[in-house]
Amino acid sequence: MDSGRYITIELGQDCQATVIPGGQPMLLQRGEHVIVTQTLGASVTVQTEMGYLVRISAEDSAALGLAGPGAEATFADGGPFELDQVIAQLKNVFDPEIPINVVDLGLIYVCQAEPLADGTHRVEIKMSMTAPGCGMGDVLKEDARAAVQSVPGVSDVDIELVWDPPWGQDRMSEAARLQLGMF
Repeated sequence: MDSGRYITIELGQDCQATVIPGGQPMLLQRGEHVIVTQTLGASVTVQTEMGYLVRISAEDSAALGLAGPGAEATFADGGPFELDQVIAQLKNVFDPEIPINVVDLGLIYVCQAEPLADGTHRVEIKMSMTAPGCGMGDVLKEDARAAVQSVPGVSDVDIELVWDPPWGQDRMSEAARLQLGMF
């Protein structure tokens, strides 16, 4: 789906959602109409009838009746671990309000891998949010953990939310700034 075109959908079943930016859970009811505002990565952002902006996880997006999200990566079996695969998977995690992935948005401060004795890797990530009060921190942290855990050779993922240095627009990639019209 083109993330620039909004469509209205009637929910086919109840589903859990997370209020943006507060992070509170919300139950959306079957039959309720929502407007899809973003379908990037594995989650969907919608506006409810009451005007709330909420995020619906990939697991609950069946209520929307949309085709499954395309963020799932397929990796060749038996290939060596590569940190580039971790970064590629993190590019499938999107901020629910800004249509930019967490890498290009500049939210990933550190991403490193440590080889373990069993031949697998422990990936350590330090990431931030665009604002310290953002209630979506734990949600995006878990999205990142799930994305990285899918990389072959990763057996452990440690993600820490950090606030120092504070995030600023200068951390965004050039592509992200161009996409948002911030030349």
